[in-house]
Amino acid sequence: GAQYVGSGYTKTVYRVRLPGGAAVALKAVDFSGHDLGSCVREFGARRGCYRLAAHKLLKEMVLLERLRHPNVLQLYGYCYQDSEDIPDTLTTITELGAPVEMIQLLQTSWEDRFRICLSLGRLLHHLAHSPLGSVTLLDFRPRQFVLVDGELKVTDLDDARVEETRCTSSSDCALEFPARNFSLPCSAQGWCEGMNEKRNLYNAYRFFFTYLLPHSAPSSLRPLLDSIVNATGELAWGVDETLAQLEKVLHLYRSGQYLQNATTGSGAEYRRIPGSTVPQDNYHCWPSYHHGGCLLSVFNLAEAVDVCESHAQCRAFVLTNQTTWTGRQLVFFKSGRSQVVPDPNKTTYVRALD
Repeated sequence: GAQYVGSGYTKTVYRVRLPGGAAVALKAVDFSGHDLGSCVREFGARRGCYRLAAHKLLKEMVLLERLRHPNVLQLYGYCYQDSEDIPDTLTTITELGAPVEMIQLLQTSWEDRFRICLSLGRLLHHLAHSPLGSVTLLDFRPRQFVLVDGELKVTDLDDARVEETRCTSSSDCALEFPARNFSLPCSAQGWCEGMNEKRNLYNAYRFFFTYLLPHSAPSSLRPLLDSIVNATGELAWGVDETLAQLEKVLHLYRSGQYLQNATTGSGAEYRRIPGSTVPQDNYHCWPSYHHGGCLLSVFNLAEAVDVCESHAQCRAFVLTNQTTWTGRQLVFFKSGRSQVVPDPNKTTYVRALD
């Protein structure tokens, strides 16, 4: 009952549902893949070529085990079995995630996009201070990551490197990217200082932060978010400072402190109708948690009033009992109140007539 998910140069991934109902991912060497095929064409040794390709899978399995962290894909287990003409083929069993689709992420709420950037900051901090030393991801594209319940997790670790780059002078420590180059110092011990950490950080900037962090963020958080994007783009900060600033943004947002001096206090009055909802009168806003209407998260009732007052078409809003990952309440904003119906889990607020 395994379903094909996708494949790369070396590995193929399947989705399978266990007897208990949980879904997991199975990874194995792709017998028709690029790595195995090119090796067999060159050397004609199918078993030896399999062992060479399986080394990547084995390396990834060991790293998943040694680098355990909430933002590293969880390894559940592995098995060896005879397959076709090759004995002891390796299959790893891991947590199942959804692929990172950047176009879709750009259409999600800022809160969810910030969660991905915070996940990445926490992962890079862990990699910089891991039990194995500083770990760099040589292949750092969005396809190397997956989303599990909104959290970003690294899944492909076969191209990870643990050792820092050896050097005799700083000229050996050039960090090169398509649009930017950096020069790092060579330590007295003959290592390029912080190269692994800085490579990860700049890749986080160019693939994630620059697209996901600033856009449609609360206006009072924009200066701090812009400073995070600028500092990582210039490699002015290391991962410790970057994570500290991301955690600061989380605190300001989760605690409601970002609203200080931001609420207008419009003075508009709203009539409270407990145990009710408005099923129709939807309008579109962006970004919304619901494609068919305007569903946004708010810190408190005052922010809900402010949002409604800022939307020209808003005449009412409905507080739900659902919350986001930060604990903020989800609210439907409505263009009218043509029909108010009972719902024990919701509270409707209708704007009083001017």
